[in-house]
Amino acid sequence: MTEESNLELQNDPVDETSLKYMLKLALPMIATTISFTIMQFVDRSMVARLGKEALAAVLPAGIISFIPASFALGIITCLNTFVSQSLGRGEKKQCANYCWQVIYMGVLYMSMVVLFMWPAAPWIFRSFGFEPAVVEMEIVYFRVMLFAQVLAVFIWSSSQFFMGIYRPVIIMYSAICGQTVNIVANYLLIFGKFGFPKLGIKGAAIGTLIGIAVGATIRMVMFLNGDINKTFKCRQSLYIDFRKMGNLLKIGLPAGFAFMVNVTILGTILFGLVSRFGTEASAATSAIFACINVSVMPVVGLSTALTAAVGNSIGKGRIDIAIKQTSVSLKVALVYMGLAGICFYVFRTPIMKWWAPGDAEVVAVGMKILICAAIFQLFDAATLTYNGALRGAGDTVWLAGISITGVTLILGLGGFLIVRFFPELGAVGPWIAFTANIIFMGLANRWRFKSKRWTKIELFKKRAATIPVEIEKVVQ
Repeated sequence: MTEESNLELQNDPVDETSLKYMLKLALPMIATTISFTIMQFVDRSMVARLGKEALAAVLPAGIISFIPASFALGIITCLNTFVSQSLGRGEKKQCANYCWQVIYMGVLYMSMVVLFMWPAAPWIFRSFGFEPAVVEMEIVYFRVMLFAQVLAVFIWSSSQFFMGIYRPVIIMYSAICGQTVNIVANYLLIFGKFGFPKLGIKGAAIGTLIGIAVGATIRMVMFLNGDINKTFKCRQSLYIDFRKMGNLLKIGLPAGFAFMVNVTILGTILFGLVSRFGTEASAATSAIFACINVSVMPVVGLSTALTAAVGNSIGKGRIDIAIKQTSVSLKVALVYMGLAGICFYVFRTPIMKWWAPGDAEVVAVGMKILICAAIFQLFDAATLTYNGALRGAGDTVWLAGISITGVTLILGLGGFLIVRFFPELGAVGPWIAFTANIIFMGLANRWRFKSKRWTKIELFKKRAATIPVEIEKVVQ
């Protein structure tokens, strides 16, 4: 594959503000997130066959293992912004060097997380008040997932790089390969098929770890070889650049902190509060999250593509194009998530009966929660779309502020007050607060985008030369 064919999106005469152009850029990312959603759906279905305790355990353990990782991921997602804007400015070698900086920081950080959180696992899950059988499963799943997050740094970093340089197809194929391996490994290890040990929920975690390892390997091989290396000098960009690290942290720290706060409070509220109403309520919540991923993840893919498009347009000095690209993406997101909301409401009974056959209480709780999910779909579409656009401009301080405000006051405090004063709502109470928070963020981010204050942000004000600290130089 030649450089010219790989950069087709940039040289394509198609109008960059058209639906065709945005879909051409976004479809590989949408396919990636859809495949990820299918993988999670299948994984969760396998775990559900182990019983409601396993279903209740897997999502809290996954979320809590992701809390420290979310801080790193929040920073890493800003790599897309720097890479896309550098590409728009014609500074190709800088794209790869920015990628190396987040890899170095991410691996160091996640390795420290494993050292601290591994011994703390029993205390963490017992403090939530889960039933003993659930806690035991959570600890097992949690500890394996900690190691998976270290390898995930390579996936997150390389994916943001490939998206920023307009090579989303690489992400799509590598993701599908890794996720296919994940599903197969889960089937073999959860149920002990074809001579493999029957590991139950631990098998689900190990299967995920294996899938992540495969996905990371494919991405890094593509990053370091072929026309990617030739065009962006990836092997020659291994040196540490503290100035770039500082720039990434300046934009990324607000995003990382906000993401971590969101995940932390989400885990605390939707599982700390929901778990008060029993294992059935936790199992229903776990099933609902799997359903929500079907509607959310494709738009997350669209949002990621929009970040790259907006960043590239800003790098070229074309704010007008960035605004039109956001408008086109928003329309697609609203149509898709609006239809998903209708399906959640109309088919809420068969959906929950599929997840919990024969368990009437889980079905009853889940049906009520799905009504909340149906209500917030359109607002979530706006939230995700404007997040992608504002992140492309580097407006992470606003995104962090509004996110932390909403998740702390509306979801956190609001969820607690609803459970405290309206206990008759049961597990639906925290979900009402969750719905209100999404509505708030969607409206707030729309106002911010329409204000155009993000157009005044400049990521590359200082162009002074610096002397990087080289740890290795590899000649092609």
